[in-house]
Amino acid sequence: MENLTVKINGIEVSVPAGSTVLEAAHIAGIDIPTLCYMKKINEIGACRICVTEVNEGRGFRLVAACVYPCSNNMEIRTSSPKVVDSRKKTLELILSTHERKCLSCVRSGNCELQKLAKDLGVEDAGKFDGSVNKYEIDNSAAHMYRDDNKCILCRRCVAACEKTQGIGVIGANERGFKTFIGSAFDMGLGETSCVSCGQCIAVCPTGALSEKDYTKEVLAAIGDPDKHVIVQTAPSVRAALGECFNMPIGTNVEGKMVAALRRLGFDKVFDTDFGADLTIMEEANEFVERIKNGGKLPMITSCSPGWVKFCEHYFPDMTENLSTCKSPQQMFGATAKTYYAQKMGIDPKNIVVVSVMPCTAKKFEIGRDDQSAAGVPDVDFALTTRELGRMIERAGINFTSLPDEKFDEPLGISTGAAVIFGATGGVMEAALRTAVHTLTGKDVTDFPEIRGTQGIKEATYKVGDLDVKVAVASGLSNARELLTKVQNGEADYQFIEIMACPGGCVNGGGQPQQPGSVRNFTDLRAERAKALYNQDADMPLRRSHENPAIKAVYDEFFGTPGSHKAHEVLHTSYVKRTVNK
Repeated sequence: MENLTVKINGIEVSVPAGSTVLEAAHIAGIDIPTLCYMKKINEIGACRICVTEVNEGRGFRLVAACVYPCSNNMEIRTSSPKVVDSRKKTLELILSTHERKCLSCVRSGNCELQKLAKDLGVEDAGKFDGSVNKYEIDNSAAHMYRDDNKCILCRRCVAACEKTQGIGVIGANERGFKTFIGSAFDMGLGETSCVSCGQCIAVCPTGALSEKDYTKEVLAAIGDPDKHVIVQTAPSVRAALGECFNMPIGTNVEGKMVAALRRLGFDKVFDTDFGADLTIMEEANEFVERIKNGGKLPMITSCSPGWVKFCEHYFPDMTENLSTCKSPQQMFGATAKTYYAQKMGIDPKNIVVVSVMPCTAKKFEIGRDDQSAAGVPDVDFALTTRELGRMIERAGINFTSLPDEKFDEPLGISTGAAVIFGATGGVMEAALRTAVHTLTGKDVTDFPEIRGTQGIKEATYKVGDLDVKVAVASGLSNARELLTKVQNGEADYQFIEIMACPGGCVNGGGQPQQPGSVRNFTDLRAERAKALYNQDADMPLRRSHENPAIKAVYDEFFGTPGSHKAHEVLHTSYVKRTVNK
């Protein structure tokens, strides 16, 4: 590719042709601030925070760096007095309609608007205060709230919902000064076909969008002497929790996480990976049964509740293709309140199961029908990675100095197959490791064709006498594309994995929020997934059927995968829903 030469703050820099001023500055080691910009999906130049001076032979003028293309021999000034003054005035105008309750805001200390005010030296946040619009907080969704009083109209959430996820249940309503982000006809988010993925929260630069926080309820349960409170943590949490404490992206903090959870007072600290191994035993068995007995194909994984709800709304005729297996979160909870409760002699009503998930849709999932194997909810509270980070911080626990500790047994024993559930393609690979063993007796560990962060991946594997065609999709716009091809007869598969969030659970809506300056230039999905694949490679057990705790739970309780008891406890049903935007 042809390169251009530009001069940034007096220094010559070579950049690829087609680079924007923002990208050129990044190459030169200079971060130009942004608010609305999200690479590839929200390149609209609307907020004007990124304005920069450029000279292309006609004198210096201000342009929006995020969308303005570089030209050869262009001169760029990223922090001249004129630039700083323009950014500061723009920010002061944005702040004039922003509810500035920073001390009590969930994003305080991690707010892009707050950081900009500090960086630009805003001394009077109310300089341009005047008439403001007031909005009711929307609490209608199971997983999140929306507070338009803190919205800055950057439209990142709109882009994430419409372009990344292909759903589009939110957008700009009204015009001019009355513009606000909301759903059609002023519906509450919970009344729409929102799938609870939380990708809008992940990209919001302020506290306008956030998950519903249940940390107080969890701490109250821990403090109740009549309750046995256990916690389970999803594989992706260990790959991202460290970011809440300024550790490098992709640091695996499993041991410190376990230590922190014990110090928070949980009676037992278990691993959702146990539930993932259990899911594979049931799912691989279900897949083999469908293959052998002419069942509904392609079979589609059911681990991602955002994807399941998307299927129910937008592809209701394909709900029969969904695996009937509960997700690992729900399988773990169901097993804890049946097998574990029986083993420990505890009434299931006195067991409180708390999950820590990278996913906001898990908050919706715990309230679904057919998720109460013991007559009480399988899982009582689903917390996000962010909520756990806040709990640890508020408890005064010095996370980075904690020793590494191990999960409790038996529901803390797992395999590498379970660990990679957090990355797109991981569920498929884990299922294939066990399905291949079941069908052929051979042990195959790696399926590299379905690894990586691409939106859609395909492969064909020879399994005994069968050619098994598989596909993997992450991000719901990619899921829509893939399933439309299946419906139209343009694609033929036996097994499909779909994750609601791009890149899988590592990039879930409940993971630590990173600012645009990081999100636009760092592949969060790849860095976090690397931590999981590295852990998998180092584990002595890498296939779910090798897990001794899984063998024990079948020997002592379920019998065999797919048994009547397993179906009662570990499987679920689905609903054909309508689309309501």
